[in-house]
Amino acid sequence: MPKQSPINRLRSTVARFIAPQTATRRFDAASSASRWSGTPNFGPVGPEVLAAAGPVRSRARYFAANNPWAASGVAALVAALIGAGIVPASTHPDAGTRKLLAATFTTFTTAADADGLTDFWGLQAAAARALVVDGEAFIQVITDATGIQLRLVPAEMVDAAHTVELGDGRRIVAGVEFDAAGRRVAYHVLPVRPTDTYSNYAPPVRVPASDMLHIFAPIGAGQVRGISWLAPVLLRLGELDQLEDALLVGAKVAAMHAGFLVDQNGSAQSPYDGEQTGSVLDSGLEPGTLKYVPPGFDIKFSTPQQAQQTVEFARLQLRAVAAGLGVPEHLLTGDLSGANYSSLRAGLVAFRQRIEQLQFHTIIPQLVRPVWERVVTFAVLSGDVALPSLGEGLAAEFYPPAQPWVDPAKDAEAEALLVEKGFKSRRQVVAAQGFNVEDLDAEIAADRERESSLGLAFSAPEQKESKVAHAD
Repeated sequence: MPKQSPINRLRSTVARFIAPQTATRRFDAASSASRWSGTPNFGPVGPEVLAAAGPVRSRARYFAANNPWAASGVAALVAALIGAGIVPASTHPDAGTRKLLAATFTTFTTAADADGLTDFWGLQAAAARALVVDGEAFIQVITDATGIQLRLVPAEMVDAAHTVELGDGRRIVAGVEFDAAGRRVAYHVLPVRPTDTYSNYAPPVRVPASDMLHIFAPIGAGQVRGISWLAPVLLRLGELDQLEDALLVGAKVAAMHAGFLVDQNGSAQSPYDGEQTGSVLDSGLEPGTLKYVPPGFDIKFSTPQQAQQTVEFARLQLRAVAAGLGVPEHLLTGDLSGANYSSLRAGLVAFRQRIEQLQFHTIIPQLVRPVWERVVTFAVLSGDVALPSLGEGLAAEFYPPAQPWVDPAKDAEAEALLVEKGFKSRRQVVAAQGFNVEDLDAEIAADRERESSLGLAFSAPEQKESKVAHAD
């Protein structure tokens, strides 16, 4: 047996260790095969996600931009997760301090976007869209003497190919640096602009983890990077597109009205012999006309077969897509033909439970709370806000926007009943609407004072009825 050269031995060793990990991807959305065969299996979550994240992200972006069902599902998730924005509200015991902190954060929100395209609430929506489509969102926190700003970083700019052992238990995995205790300490970001059509390679830049927000919902322990939420449905969406293309081609073929002249006994006159004026051979078939067929000929028309039961099958596929995304079917398709009040409400209850879980377990702890704490800390250190204890200033509650029900009047009555019975405070209800209760009360008091000075009286119907009854 000939002796291998050192280079060949190295290649054999590398192939032996790498090939088993990269031979098969277990995310169908990242596989080149339409379906797996044999016994299904799934390896460790971390390596599987890292191997599939790039292809899945690319395909998810394609379908979110081109497929109407995917675009509708993504829009529904972003609208439900963020709405007009998740609002932080200080829980400091002093009302004046709460008002000052709220004003400070409001000032930050208007100029939060380092690119100047939107505000903090718009950045929340952009991060939520990246979370759904890409499976993860990165936001860089930029701090200078003027304040704090945020910049959304595309997922591909955090170098997924950068994996290095640093020694002493430290390592870099897919662009994320960990210390010996397994804590995230930095992100390695490629120094290229997202707007570059053609860019040259440059080594990644190390950004401390305190200046980078990484938002993703892990599907397993030890997961380093996120995977697109469209991963369970991408294969089905691709096949559904192929089904629609096939049905469209079938409809076009079926619309082709063709006739064939059949010689009944072999003695018919050639259609090119003699004059055929007025016959079907002369002018073809036209609506509302009577045509004669030359002697000895008969006409047979093509009847292309159309696929049967395809509409119900397509609906079944769309239900599967809606289930995979976790959204009610009517939000994906816009079809309310089979819905009623009870079914819509039942579907929305389960959907909102899922949305609240994502809001309070992912978006608030990974995005909204860190930004709130960073803004408050900067305000205290810069002297804009004086606090004897920074911990009291950081304490806050977070209110996602109130989700409208099928019947808004009943929703308002339910909120009012909860406040009346003491199960909820007005501050919670007002904050869920995106307002500060102190500002709202001051505005209401100013309205009442102005109305009184002008001799105006506006009141609710039940208040008018109680006044009339009291007068009687």
